[in-house]
Amino acid sequence: MAGHRREANFIIAAMAVWTLGLNHHTAPLDVRGRFAFALDQIAPALKGLRASHTRHPEAAILSTCNRTEVYCASDNLQVDHTLGWLAQAGQVPAEALRQHTYVLQDGQAARHAFRVASGLDSMVLGEPQILGQMKSAVRAAEDAGALGSTLNQLFQRSFAVAKQVRSSTEIGAHSISMAAAAVRLAGNLFEDLRQIKVLFVGAGEMIELAATHFAARDPKHIAIANRTLERGEKLATRFGGEVMRMADLAERLHEFDAVVSCTASQLPIIGLGAVERALKKRRHRPIFMVDLAVPRDIEPEVKDLDDVYLYTVDDLAQVVHTGQANRQAAVAQAEAIIDAGVQSFLHWMDQRDPAGGVVPLIQQLGAQADEWRAIELARARKRLAKGEDLDAVLEALSRGLTQKMLHGAMAELRSADPAHREQTSHAIERLFLRGPGR
Repeated sequence: MAGHRREANFIIAAMAVWTLGLNHHTAPLDVRGRFAFALDQIAPALKGLRASHTRHPEAAILSTCNRTEVYCASDNLQVDHTLGWLAQAGQVPAEALRQHTYVLQDGQAARHAFRVASGLDSMVLGEPQILGQMKSAVRAAEDAGALGSTLNQLFQRSFAVAKQVRSSTEIGAHSISMAAAAVRLAGNLFEDLRQIKVLFVGAGEMIELAATHFAARDPKHIAIANRTLERGEKLATRFGGEVMRMADLAERLHEFDAVVSCTASQLPIIGLGAVERALKKRRHRPIFMVDLAVPRDIEPEVKDLDDVYLYTVDDLAQVVHTGQANRQAAVAQAEAIIDAGVQSFLHWMDQRDPAGGVVPLIQQLGAQADEWRAIELARARKRLAKGEDLDAVLEALSRGLTQKMLHGAMAELRSADPAHREQTSHAIERLFLRGPGR
């Protein structure tokens, strides 16, 4: 019985890893918008996600303008629970959501995570922002107490693979970011970008990137509208622009030739009516608008107005994909690095699997050897306490340990049937008949 209890302490349950997601390949913008999570929503979302499963899995949520992905790990696969939770979060029927999602398990889930971290699954091939977004998602999962050893390994290996891809390939050398694509489209509409006034709505990473690209073209005026004036002022100062209150946005919209918006608002903040009034004040001079937010910041009906050129993240895809053929060699190199990373992760998973791994067996062997050692030491101490000769006690100690270690092998050799005796003999030779230096 004691042996069985000891063995149970070393059993590690086999883990299943799965990813449920939707992205720019599988779902249109408006569908993705229903499943977008702001960073401050991640912790309560993870709590609800884990509670919705019969066994609380390790979990992390990656939510960007191009994707929402749920990563889970547990000792049993619970994909339907994950789908049901996500459908409820987006307030759509599970079957309606299913047609826009993908499910990946174990090695395929690892491969996908590595490709995402490396920028191979992004709308902008090789773009670096996704790696930072993935790291933020992992920190959020850690802070929420939802990240265990399996997902931690998956993500840490994702970051390592992404670093190797970026350092040893040219995957991002020719990438065109969303911000650069927006500037290119604006240049197609306006003859001279130095003569336009640009309004940026929001002050996050995407707006900072967009402002950097536009500022490089030296526009006539830059303004930042943000809910938090302090953060808006910091960004405006950096680009020599002005900061304005979000409440003044509708009244001042007509002043600007180009508007780039990306906030975490769950509802549109630039409506059809506000744009119509702005066009009237501008006497129908065109307005260039870019909505980088998911969910949308600008009502989709705005796109139907004359003299408005509105682009969403999905509309920018054609510009972004230009020149991707030049990067195929780099992609092949990156995929080879990812393949190696996947094999390494699967090997780590296999070692933890009691059905196919070696870690539990190693631990059991160590425990058994410790038990034998303790028995023989106790016996030797008793003999020494009785005053027996030291050399005789040591001889008995070594003989006792040797007999215990060889007993199983000897028993197998004696009891093996003729069909398996040769195989058993070879195995025992490899294990025990090792000469010096072997």
